[in-house]
Amino acid sequence: MNEGKTILTAAVTGNLTRLDQNPNLPITPEQIACAALDAAKAGASIVHLHVRDPKSGKGSMRMDLYEELVDRIRTVNENVILNLTTGEGGRFVPSTQNPQVAAEGSTLCRPEARVAHVERLRPEVCTLDFNTMWSGQASVINTPQNLEVMAERIYAAHVKPEIEIFDSGDLHMVKHFLKKGFLKGRLMMQLVLGVRFGAVANPQTMAYLVSQLPEGAVWSAFGIGRMAFPMLAQSFLLGGHVRIGMEDTVQIRDGELCSSNAQLVEKAVSIVDSLGGAIATPNEARTILEIG
Repeated sequence: MNEGKTILTAAVTGNLTRLDQNPNLPITPEQIACAALDAAKAGASIVHLHVRDPKSGKGSMRMDLYEELVDRIRTVNENVILNLTTGEGGRFVPSTQNPQVAAEGSTLCRPEARVAHVERLRPEVCTLDFNTMWSGQASVINTPQNLEVMAERIYAAHVKPEIEIFDSGDLHMVKHFLKKGFLKGRLMMQLVLGVRFGAVANPQTMAYLVSQLPEGAVWSAFGIGRMAFPMLAQSFLLGGHVRIGMEDTVQIRDGELCSSNAQLVEKAVSIVDSLGGAIATPNEARTILEIG
């Protein structure tokens, strides 16, 4: 069990959850900002942010959308920790006619483009995904060379990377990066469980991954879909921090859609409280993560 305060991250939209899965999903910068602000009011220490094309609803890398989103949040709340994704730009769909050619849905681009918004907006945290795998309807490709470039630029911008791992092989690469000096300071790590063909969302898998983490790492874990709340509780019980949001689940309970990210956060706060924990404020989270 975590002996200190528990950091709660609200992942408010992601890039794969669809409006037909839950009509309450935030899409526009205004909607995403409102969802993030409400999640912070409900208890989130950190808000994890993607932007989406307002017309198509699909994940986007547009700088103007990120600028509007961050400005809308910071105009109202200067304290909640912002965590911007760098996951966009890593997806490749092979053409059926020629697998060397990208098909519709591919976003694969140079690593510099994937961190440009981080360099410009300087959030306190951004993600750094170590996975290469099949996810959803595309392959996700994060080569060691690209990750090295992204890590260097993230640190140069004085931003803390949240290292996301999706399976045990990703963890081996994290340790390699540590040995080479590409990762620095106290690591912030996020264990992703339940993505199809990735780490299975069960207590045994989470316990194994936690047992292999680098010494001193601050870690959190979360599950996808119906395993979101069970894995949240499991993460707390193993001594980790927690994450919830409409990027990860669209239901507040089996068979019932959530009304908002704030509703999910409220339930997460209640679970941590019922297990004897307490949610960290943003400033307490900064101390735990050694930010600032």
